[in-house]
Amino acid sequence: MSRNYKFHNPEGLYFVSFAVVGWLDVFIRNEYKKLMLESLRFCQKAKGLEIHAWCIMSSHVHLVFRSINQQKPELLIGDLKRFTSNAILKAIQENPKESRKEFLLDFFLKEGAKSSNVNKYQFWRHDNKPIELWSNKVISQKINYIHQNPVEEGLVFRAEDYKYSSAVDYSDEKGLLDEIVVFRMYDL
Repeated sequence: MSRNYKFHNPEGLYFVSFAVVGWLDVFIRNEYKKLMLESLRFCQKAKGLEIHAWCIMSSHVHLVFRSINQQKPELLIGDLKRFTSNAILKAIQENPKESRKEFLLDFFLKEGAKSSNVNKYQFWRHDNKPIELWSNKVISQKINYIHQNPVEEGLVFRAEDYKYSSAVDYSDEKGLLDEIVVFRMYDL
């Protein structure tokens, strides 16, 4: 478990971001984004990950989530990161079309050697920057930040056009993940 997990309220709603070491653009390949989505789905169904907003960018992932099955949020995110790290590393190793395979694996190996709690490769940075969301205004700000990330990066003109986020769910259409808990602010 990372020494930088700081989830103080086990029942709280949290905003987290986790990035690939070196902020490497791993999620430019759809097969790696697909593995991330499969892991999020598994955590929703089997581990009590309640997702309110999400976005997969080229080098990082954003989530607004709550743990709903009495699992500590830090353990839930730790499991998610550990599983995706192993799955994506394996996919990189086995991908005959991965032109950056040697570079990526070498980088992850060197990063792993720097950390005493990593066996071989380190894929994710240890920090998540968890922020407990305590008001409707802050919840709305974080969800908007997540959904505007692809717009700010120039990937799409409208947030709901970015396939790998929950922005489409917030525009009353169906996104890639089921059971997104859409946050609506009616009266403030």
